[in-house]
Amino acid sequence: MKSKPQQNKKQKKAVFSDSKMSTLTYMRVHKWLYIMLLPGILYFIMFRYIPIGGLIIAFKDYSPFRGIWKSDWAGLDNFKKFFATKDFWILLRNTLGISILQLIIYFPAPIILSLFLNEIKHIGYKRVIQTLVYIPHFISWVIVTSLTYQLLNTNDGVITYLVNAMGGSMPAILSKGQYFWGLIVGQDIWKETGYGTIIFLAALSGVNQEMYEAARVDGAGRWKMMWYITLPAIKGTVIMMLILRVGSLLNTGYEQIFLMRNDLNISYADVFDTYIYTKGIKNGKYSFSAAAGMFKSIVGMIMVLGANKIAKKAGETGIY
Repeated sequence: MKSKPQQNKKQKKAVFSDSKMSTLTYMRVHKWLYIMLLPGILYFIMFRYIPIGGLIIAFKDYSPFRGIWKSDWAGLDNFKKFFATKDFWILLRNTLGISILQLIIYFPAPIILSLFLNEIKHIGYKRVIQTLVYIPHFISWVIVTSLTYQLLNTNDGVITYLVNAMGGSMPAILSKGQYFWGLIVGQDIWKETGYGTIIFLAALSGVNQEMYEAARVDGAGRWKMMWYITLPAIKGTVIMMLILRVGSLLNTGYEQIFLMRNDLNISYADVFDTYIYTKGIKNGKYSFSAAAGMFKSIVGMIMVLGANKIAKKAGETGIY
């Protein structure tokens, strides 16, 4: 007669083999779904995971003529130089300033617009509004920048002309650094708010309509239903998007800021992304710029992990 431990081991092996076979069978039955995944998987492998190996140049005195492996080892010297330069604190101030403004002003904008769109009952009118607010997302930053200059130019800008015609005085928004952060956030709101509603509207579509009917029977108005039913229903989605947003706190974007900055506002416009481009591509300091980029990525990862942990302690699901 076989002992209990041996029986348990055989049972565990049987369960494992059954689960393995069932997974393989499932993959064989749904093979076309997995084939459809291949382009996305290959994209992430080739353009996201393989380039991670190149981060080693942040710890080397990289020379394109000697290659990655033959370049001299520098250790943490590039990081020390980056933290010691006076540019570091200016970059940190500008990046955090823009990111915090985006978090406070821009992040709630798609949520608020989604709530208002959800209250529109006429389907045709709702679709027209959605189409109109989605359109700016598909306009390139080059065109957005050109429109901004056409509107706010101190010489012949449309808004400048209207303000002057009414007897007012238009400040030089494009050339004064103190207006730059607000200008960037304003462009983000105009361009991306409508497109950002897609995720929240998808979450709102799953709200049980019977809850609204019960609230109407109890005499609740639209504002109370929005506050006590709609917002709690999308709370998980809002928290997940907030965690992701916090993780990109040092990632303000390159193209928009690079196009909007000039010699007069550069003290407020230079951020980590533009600095990495200037030092790495224009000046050829590849190892130094790689160290700056790696610092930004590590901070982003820490922020995501920290925000996710706080969300879980608060009773939310988080992103994993």
